[in-house]
Amino acid sequence: MVVLAVAVAVVAAVGWFAFRNLASQPQAAVPAPPPSVGVQVVSEKGVNRSFEFVGRIKAVNEVELRARVEGFLEKVLFTEGQHVKAGQLLYQIEKVQYQAEVDRIKANIQIDEAELINAQVQYDRSFDLSKQNFGTQALVDTNKAKLENAKGKLLYDKAALMQAQANLDYTDIRSPIDGRIGRIRHTLGNLVNPASGALALIVSQDPIYVIFQASERDVLEYSRKIAESPDKSPHATIHVRLPDGRMYPHPGVTEFLDVQVDPTTDTVAVRAQLPNPDGVLIPGGIVGVTVERGAPRAALTVPQSAVQLDQAGRYVLLVDAAKKVELRRITTGVDHGRDIVVTDGLKEGELVIVEGIQKVRPGQVVTATVVPGN
Repeated sequence: MVVLAVAVAVVAAVGWFAFRNLASQPQAAVPAPPPSVGVQVVSEKGVNRSFEFVGRIKAVNEVELRARVEGFLEKVLFTEGQHVKAGQLLYQIEKVQYQAEVDRIKANIQIDEAELINAQVQYDRSFDLSKQNFGTQALVDTNKAKLENAKGKLLYDKAALMQAQANLDYTDIRSPIDGRIGRIRHTLGNLVNPASGALALIVSQDPIYVIFQASERDVLEYSRKIAESPDKSPHATIHVRLPDGRMYPHPGVTEFLDVQVDPTTDTVAVRAQLPNPDGVLIPGGIVGVTVERGAPRAALTVPQSAVQLDQAGRYVLLVDAAKKVELRRITTGVDHGRDIVVTDGLKEGELVIVEGIQKVRPGQVVTATVVPGN
């Protein structure tokens, strides 16, 4: 019985150790599925050949309001930043002294006219009497001089009235243009005069200019394109890129090329005009300018989201026929909306990764899904 008990104990111990070893063995790992990425097909699109510049926005009309007569500001009739119309009353200077001067000169003119009538009567009478030998020529000459003096005095006061009336009118300061008015530089109650500087600035809003500097080479090349074009039009279409990277929706047209080269930069100033109905473009702002040249040409493009940059330059990640990720160095051209032109490194029909780039690496197998383009 003792031998049997020992045998049972040994068998139980062996079974327990076998079970423990089996339980401690690692389970076979289930392979993770390949990561999913979104891809787009490299394709050709019609792209306009273009020049790229940096431009500055400038108002077509810009006016500094100034006082033309001296006086205290009695009224400020606008709000800073508002849109004003040509002829709109904006400032009013006290009128009392200028109105008084107008009234004084008008009174003098009435006196002058009465004196002129009297001088004319005296002259006519003396002239008639001299013809009848009842008067002297000396009296005629004296009355003639008085008549001419009265005429001159009347003309002098009429000229003074014009000046006085103009000074009175200058107490009303009106906007000479349609535009947007800036901050108030002299507030109500201040004494102003022609030496006070600008009272406010008005800039027109729509249309608006963008001015950029083009190299002599760019100008010569564009002149050659004009000569080769059927219509020989010197005007070029331009597009503006806003500081936040968005394209401005309204294209413009070049309308002025400066008459000389700036010797400090060896560039020529080019001015284009474009609509600004919503006031998005603010005078003085910096924008990107793209000038189209020639007809569109076919070029390979990829979404800008697919293009990456490191110390070695620009590259994209592709998905090859074996569903593996490949890193490909590329050479890029101009931007084309949300796409970018690729001049070297890619072929039409290849798949570039546009979504999930951060979670994959070259050589990794992935699951690719084609996503719609722009």
